[in-house]
Amino acid sequence: MMSWSPWCKPSLVPVILALAGAMRWAQGATIEEAVPQPRDCPSGIPAAIHCLGGRDSAGAFYLIAVPKEWNGILVVHSHGGPFLGAPTMKRTEQDLQRWSIEPRAGYAWAASSYHQGGVAVHSAAQDTERVRQIAVKLLKPKLTILHGQSWGASVAAITAETYTDGKPYDGVMLSSGVLAGGSRAYDVRLDLRVVYEYLCHNHPRPDEAQYPLWMGLPAGVHMKEAEIKARVNECLAVDKPEAQRTPEQARKLRELLAVLKMPERTLQSHMNWATLHFQDIATQRTGGADVFGNIGAQYQGSDDDQALNAGVARYAADPAAVARFAADTDPTGQIPVPVLTVHAIDDPIAFVEMEHTFADTMARAGHADTLVQVFSEDHDHSYISDATYVATLNALMQWIREGKKPTPESVAAGCMAAQTQFKSTCHIRPEYHPAALDSRVTPRQH
Repeated sequence: MMSWSPWCKPSLVPVILALAGAMRWAQGATIEEAVPQPRDCPSGIPAAIHCLGGRDSAGAFYLIAVPKEWNGILVVHSHGGPFLGAPTMKRTEQDLQRWSIEPRAGYAWAASSYHQGGVAVHSAAQDTERVRQIAVKLLKPKLTILHGQSWGASVAAITAETYTDGKPYDGVMLSSGVLAGGSRAYDVRLDLRVVYEYLCHNHPRPDEAQYPLWMGLPAGVHMKEAEIKARVNECLAVDKPEAQRTPEQARKLRELLAVLKMPERTLQSHMNWATLHFQDIATQRTGGADVFGNIGAQYQGSDDDQALNAGVARYAADPAAVARFAADTDPTGQIPVPVLTVHAIDDPIAFVEMEHTFADTMARAGHADTLVQVFSEDHDHSYISDATYVATLNALMQWIREGKKPTPESVAAGCMAAQTQFKSTCHIRPEYHPAALDSRVTPRQH
């Protein structure tokens, strides 16, 4: 197979893309994959970036994006979510649009839609590894970086610790990561369901079939996000300006947010996930067994904490179910290559305190020295800034190539340098260290 130089001349790229359609993989021990085919890049992607794509042997769609001035490095991307529907190419196109900074900065980029929806981390890791193999066979990169975003950061962490033969990944970048493991990361969403139901009594309503709230919804019951939103607005009026809420709605919303330490702007999203993702977990991942509990949780911040703690529903998680779920969703920290994380301090979705848990996980595995964590004084979950990600990738590459371990200070300096080419913000706070997750999410028996 023809391989690409790490400094491939722009004039050769269209030729190689044309040749890709005629190439065939050599027979091997694994399933033979179809050859990626040239295709139009999604809208907004610069013309200097060429795209290929296809559908892998498991049914996942994938895209590969290669800049004309390729630096010889491949970034394999694990997307967040998880989404609950069937895989689509549109999902992967949207990922390329969001993360176009990576090919714009000279990196080749490859990503999978995953072949199934739902909260299935090892399955998504298999899909991520599969697209890496496809891209590596085509491009022959000098180095391969694994980048996971949000829930995809947990996918990337487990990919990196699972697929180690031959050192397929040279380094790992995790951004805005849900890195506390499924056995702990979703505690706040169970808290949301039980405290919300105590205050609002409409999810489920008293005249509807009752079910344990850890289930999300009973098996076979379908509810669209619009109906969940209608129930939340009925009780809390989050769709209205504060001045238009009744005193009762305002009180309930204030109490709920205070107990959960959750911003109003993401309440609805968390409720959607605490309904639909919880249903996926209960019906598709655990055989109907409970993996979320709140025994021992003492909620604080309401107008009457004693009444709240006496009145909320209480659930004891099934230890065997928790162990099975943790085996699929919880990183072990056994990542044999450098890991660099970046996280917004005011992330309203994946609380920054999850990074404290991940640092403990890496330390227990004996890999504390191969983890560097960087924090940015930003307020969004889905994207921080172009310059931040360029600086993070550049720092990771220097670490891999030269053995020069980055520091938050050096990444901050690199961000300021990256701003000259990629006009965006740099808000890295080198001195910041997150508190333990228990300081943000009510502790309970685990």
